[in-house]
Amino acid sequence: MNAIIENMKTRRSIRGYKPDRMPARELIEQVIEAGTYAPTGRGMQSPVIVAVTNKAVRDRLSKLNAEVLGTTSDPFYGAPVVLVVLADRNRPTYLYDGSLVMGNLMNAAHAVGLGSCWIHRAKEVFNSPEGKELLKKWGIEGDYEGIGHCVLGYPADENAPAAKPRKPDYTVWVE
Repeated sequence: MNAIIENMKTRRSIRGYKPDRMPARELIEQVIEAGTYAPTGRGMQSPVIVAVTNKAVRDRLSKLNAEVLGTTSDPFYGAPVVLVVLADRNRPTYLYDGSLVMGNLMNAAHAVGLGSCWIHRAKEVFNSPEGKELLKKWGIEGDYEGIGHCVLGYPADENAPAAKPRKPDYTVWVE
């Protein structure tokens, strides 16, 4: 089977990380680069990826996300890296563009031996006053919406979860 398709079939959302084992910057950069090659509407590249490896900032994002969720637990599952995907609301395809970036990030993470998971609530986090303050501090100006947080790291459990069986009516052929 094609290696890329096999990678897509074996990737899983990882919900437990070794918090003190930071991936090498080179691996994170490879994942990010793959994200920048996601298709975007009219090739306009509406998304922006913010790479967070600073523990204090990562913990602040976790706290903001947990507040939206209504919990005090870490919604990032201990992952030491958070890749925030934002997209420019002025592009009609921004939501799809950002979603494709998220998919590329997760598939690339698996390809380089890292675990990943899409964590929602980025929209709410970056619509909040504190989230808007972070964007300003990071030099991100414009009408950006949070699409997702792609958390990265080394899985706490070396055994990836098994794939759920695919539903029988997943594909409809019209011939």
